Amino acid sequence: MEDAITLVSHALCPYVQRIAIALAEKGVACDRIAVDLANKPGWFLALSPLGRTPVLKVGEAALFESATILEFLEDTSPHPLHPSDPVERARHRAWIGFGSECLNDIAGFYAAPDAAALDAKASALHARFGIVENQLGAGPWFAGSRFSLVDAVFAPVFRYFDTFDRLGDFGDFGVFRGLEQVKFWRRSLATRPSVRAADTDDYNDLLAAFLRRRGGALSRMMAPDRIAPRGAA
Repeated sequence: MEDAITLVSHALCPYVQRIAIALAEKGVACDRIAVDLANKPGWFLALSPLGRTPVLKVGEAALFESATILEFLEDTSPHPLHPSDPVERARHRAWIGFGSECLNDIAGFYAAPDAAALDAKASALHARFGIVENQLGAGPWFAGSRFSLVDAVFAPVFRYFDTFDRLGDFGDFGVFRGLEQVKFWRRSLATRPSVRAADTDDYNDLLAAFLRRRGGALSRMMAPDRIAPRGAA
């Protein structure tokens, strides 16, 4: 790819993280610019017709919507992350869509207004991950020994729970209970260099602050010092 690449980001956007992971896995160099989505600058609105991140600036062109950006990177970059078999490739695309549905459920989880709604959303996430459990083999990745775009998509899904887990006594809310293959996949993804580099060192603090501002059931559980830094015991 000869054109200069810039990834326009927001620090907490999981759709940005999946693009950052794919770029790193493919060895594609890019600049990265963060925007404040609560105060969108004019230059960003000129690039992003929907006012959302990510945006991938390729030369003078601007691409939006993460699924489209991932496909563009597959078409133009080395080290393919999709399977070569057309049937498997289509299957992986379907699981990428499922990963986006999981992100919608996570948004419902942290926005739940009360404990009953929070428990219901946790149960819904457990059911979703139970479906994934039945698709996983020996690992360590979704498709076995080969890292794929499905892994790049689910890594930011699981990344939320790295912060949720630091709520202490509340743990993971039972979301992964009994799902041993999913837990193994999650642990494997957490150690992948591209995954670790996809968010910033202050991600936990930023997410904690965001959760507190939501004012829902989850935020009311959070003491001011409840979130530990990444890597803390």
